[in-house]
Amino acid sequence: MKFKLQYKQLQFCLLSETQILILLLFSLYCPFQLMASSDSAYLNDGKSLNYQTSLLSLEKKDLTLREAVNLVLQHNPELAAFAKEMNALEGATQQAGFFRNPELSVNVENAGNIQKLSGDINSPEAVAQEVVQQVTTIRISQLFELGGKRAARTAAALLNEELASKDYNTKRIEIIARVANAYTDVLAGQERLRLAEATMQLAENVVNAVVKRVQAGKVPPIEETRAKVGFSTTQIEREQAQRDLMAARKRLALLWGDHSPQFNQALGNLESLVPLPSIEKLEERVLESPAALRALKNIEQRKALLEVEQTRRIPNLIVNAGVVHHAQLGGNTAVAGLAIPLPLFDRNQGNLKEAHERVNKAIDERGATEWRLKTELAQAYEVLSAVWNEINILRDEILPGARSAFEVTKKGYELGRFGFLELLDSQRILFQNQVLYVRALANYQRLVNEIERLIAGPIDELSVTTSMRHSGDNEKYKE
Repeated sequence: MKFKLQYKQLQFCLLSETQILILLLFSLYCPFQLMASSDSAYLNDGKSLNYQTSLLSLEKKDLTLREAVNLVLQHNPELAAFAKEMNALEGATQQAGFFRNPELSVNVENAGNIQKLSGDINSPEAVAQEVVQQVTTIRISQLFELGGKRAARTAAALLNEELASKDYNTKRIEIIARVANAYTDVLAGQERLRLAEATMQLAENVVNAVVKRVQAGKVPPIEETRAKVGFSTTQIEREQAQRDLMAARKRLALLWGDHSPQFNQALGNLESLVPLPSIEKLEERVLESPAALRALKNIEQRKALLEVEQTRRIPNLIVNAGVVHHAQLGGNTAVAGLAIPLPLFDRNQGNLKEAHERVNKAIDERGATEWRLKTELAQAYEVLSAVWNEINILRDEILPGARSAFEVTKKGYELGRFGFLELLDSQRILFQNQVLYVRALANYQRLVNEIERLIAGPIDELSVTTSMRHSGDNEKYKE
């Protein structure tokens, strides 16, 4: 638009010095006006993610994993920074597609000698005056990029946008996994506190039973003292469980910027387990994750940059046209010219070599990324299989036996068949195995979160049967 406008103004050609100055001032003024209007349109219509969403009110409300994930995604500064980078790259892509601006040049020679010739124009004096007369030259030059430079540059910028999108998705999945682990810690803390309170209640029942036997004279008073010491120990364990739960709740709330957790409790069941899919299915999915696709897209982007460097071997063409105004004679002369660099020494050899090596490096990085993802997956899968077996043994064999042993010992103690030390030992074994079970369940959930981070999706989709581990868990990796 500016190019055509300037050429159109040039057509009303310069019959006087005043018209030359008017054209010059108008040509210099118009581009700034158009640029200012363009900037205003960008500021009014530019895209930007809105990170001013109000925090969800969680006061005295139960929290689900999906709500926790949404809160963190809305208020996480790392994701906000990635979003700003994506918006910036949109501007870079837009800029890459623009044509080069034309250039206006004004050259005045022998300024001030504008008197008209008088008398014999062939006299030596008139000839000398004509030689040193003021000559004003106005040119407009336009650079034409040859060899597809603009198209190659735009394609590379678009691929750079896609790389930023992959980085955003990778960071988003990492944050979701971080939230899921913190949420698991809260669930485990809640269960640990419930067990501590139940154990304290059992210890209190034991104290009551011992007091009755002491009062009946069936056992010495020292057993009452031992029972009360055991009860005090369970109180300490409950207080420790409360502190651990408070710390886990605060760590979760801090992920969305809340220093004081307002939610009532986290909803979810640690015992809801998902059968493990085969490692082959997981390996297929891990190669479709944003991290793996980012490595693949990086190769494409490096090849696009190589193409940009290849196009730069072809020199550009500069076309210029204008008029020369002779102040004394009063005439105008049209001038035109072409300019093209001669690629005798610099043929972009160094940049081409660098671009080739960058492509090879991207290929190696893709292989390293896939190897790292598969290695992390194999390690997590191996540990997860072991934890799965541990959970099954604790749930199906050890815990039922420990509960049964405690009940039998407790009744036997009341009947005088077992001693107090045997009762305390059975109570301790039951509590320890219950804690081990909760710990194994929490480890299982964390390992599942790690695998879901690697495959960028819920593991339920690959299992033979599906089961919701946490409330809203199937939706946590979706927008």
